[in-house]
Amino acid sequence: MPEGSTTRRLLAILRNLALFALLYASIWGIVEIARNPASAKSKLRVSSMLDKTLPSKLRPDKVIEDDAGKVAVKFKGHKKMITINPYANVFNRPQSAVAPKDDYLGSRPHVDTEADLNMLVEECRGTYKGIEKMRNVFECLQFLAEDEKRYYTLPEKSQRASQQDPRKAEYNDADGHGNTHHNYVSTDSAESPSPSSMGTCPGPIIPYHVYWTGPATWRVEVFIKSYLYTQNLACSRLWIWLDADRHPNAIDDMLNRDPLFARFLPLVERGDITLKAWKFPSRIPLPKAEDNTDGMGYYKTAGKANAEGEFAVAENIIEDSTGQQWLVLTPKQMTFLPVAVSDAVRFVVLHIHGGCYFDMDVLMLRDMRPLLLPHEHSFAERWAAHSHPGDYNTAIMSLSANSSLSSYLIRGGVRMGLNFHPRVIGRMAWKDGRDQEFLMLETAAFDPIWTEFNWDREGRCTVPCFKNYGEAFKGKTGAIAYEWESYDGPQLRTLPGSTSEDKTQELRKRDEPETSLSVPHTTAEASSRQTTLEVEPMAEPLDSFEMSLEEERELIRAGVVKDYSIEEDKYPANNRTLENFFRGAWTYHVHNQWVKHPEPSSWFDVLERAHDGFLHGTRMNPYGEKWNGPSVHPYNKWPDMI
Repeated sequence: MPEGSTTRRLLAILRNLALFALLYASIWGIVEIARNPASAKSKLRVSSMLDKTLPSKLRPDKVIEDDAGKVAVKFKGHKKMITINPYANVFNRPQSAVAPKDDYLGSRPHVDTEADLNMLVEECRGTYKGIEKMRNVFECLQFLAEDEKRYYTLPEKSQRASQQDPRKAEYNDADGHGNTHHNYVSTDSAESPSPSSMGTCPGPIIPYHVYWTGPATWRVEVFIKSYLYTQNLACSRLWIWLDADRHPNAIDDMLNRDPLFARFLPLVERGDITLKAWKFPSRIPLPKAEDNTDGMGYYKTAGKANAEGEFAVAENIIEDSTGQQWLVLTPKQMTFLPVAVSDAVRFVVLHIHGGCYFDMDVLMLRDMRPLLLPHEHSFAERWAAHSHPGDYNTAIMSLSANSSLSSYLIRGGVRMGLNFHPRVIGRMAWKDGRDQEFLMLETAAFDPIWTEFNWDREGRCTVPCFKNYGEAFKGKTGAIAYEWESYDGPQLRTLPGSTSEDKTQELRKRDEPETSLSVPHTTAEASSRQTTLEVEPMAEPLDSFEMSLEEERELIRAGVVKDYSIEEDKYPANNRTLENFFRGAWTYHVHNQWVKHPEPSSWFDVLERAHDGFLHGTRMNPYGEKWNGPSVHPYNKWPDMI
């Protein structure tokens, strides 16, 4: 064969290998960005979040207004100039065009209140086989919002969760003392939370679990704040499981080197939030006095005992000298794709610890406790409007710890090659006749718009009416033309005043108690100058920032922020309030909208302002409660939204 031909073939092979490597790297990079996008990082100064008082870094130099009255602003450490309309921006925009009713849910349910889960299923699904109501999300939400008296009950005193023996509780720390107490504290003697203490719970403390990998993002922040905003904190614990298999220093990094999560360190210190290292266990405990073989049968003759006195009693099951049985995984079984880890974590964590699991892109809207207190509280959500009884979605899931059902689901996933995809696990349970032990709640409860564009919604649209998940981020006037088409409530009263100037003044007056932008400035101070905002450098790209009160005052003095004008605002305040955000649903699922920023006056902006107002002590949560915990820094501002 000619030497030239051989060389060409060799070069062709090398070229193809290089192209393959490039293609593989590109695909891997896309997957990693989707799972943990760098563009979603929210950087801010750790020092300010740790309450270290530093002098303002903002030093106005000069301001040059263009013909339209816009002002150019540059941040230190960032190359791009930001153009600000001084008459309408994030610093002077009113919060709302209506007076929001913050305590729209009334008093929080009694600590022992239980939801009738079967009624919730039947009222929103219909019959088990007919599923006549499944696609009518509007009517399900109406039932959930208006008929609490039907599906919420307070059991007889002797049957209440608070009257049971903590030593026999499902959760390992139900009494806050390792289940060593003989009874829970009484309602009258329970201590309320304070900045340094979570208080005491007159009943079992329930763990809430989430899984995360990588640095904290806006998605982590909004989840945690929605938890703080809605849940019974003395009776709940938030466990954030960090992937320590792939990132051994994950906990240390988040506690000591994560600038966004630093704002929640006071909550870690108080005990509300616990960071847990996730490592896939090599063995998982199984309940005693149960057939843990899923009908596969124990060996007729147990295997030979090993050096520790353990012996195999069934496939993947060993029994130790105390009679405790364990589901054992080999190293080969535990090496599977990272994308499957999240599916597996929730089943393993709930089997061992119980409680409820949430994907991090789920936002809490109501107190979950009544759903988690019933003796039989194992449930998950339906996968959109798929009618198959095995089509589960486990973005929100509850299982009783160390139960026959949780053991069955765990072993089933192991038998199927560690495949814990909810629709695979669900169809397994349906095929084995165990699906009705694992209740399936309809999408209205946790993800109310999924049916809108997946297998066709029936009946009226939800309130608000969304056609896609991106609409919660939109804030411009008319961006969602149909959002109120199903609203039947009283007209939302806009602020008085027949002229735009009257409305502007009313909006500013109403907003003054909750804003720091009340520093007077003279016309001379607002004369034409170019301004450079010298905030502390942050990693590129500059995605978000926070500013001190001094820096905001400097903006006003420099003329970058002037009297608000509604005519100048492309994101004017509107009539959106949380009272009308999928009323009745317990959660809203963001669905991995990782790189979107909430536009001002959008539904998510309304949510953020409610969270910040509550955590700042100026507003109530939906249950009419005031925040009495440690200070929590507000959401950052997005430069592209100024």
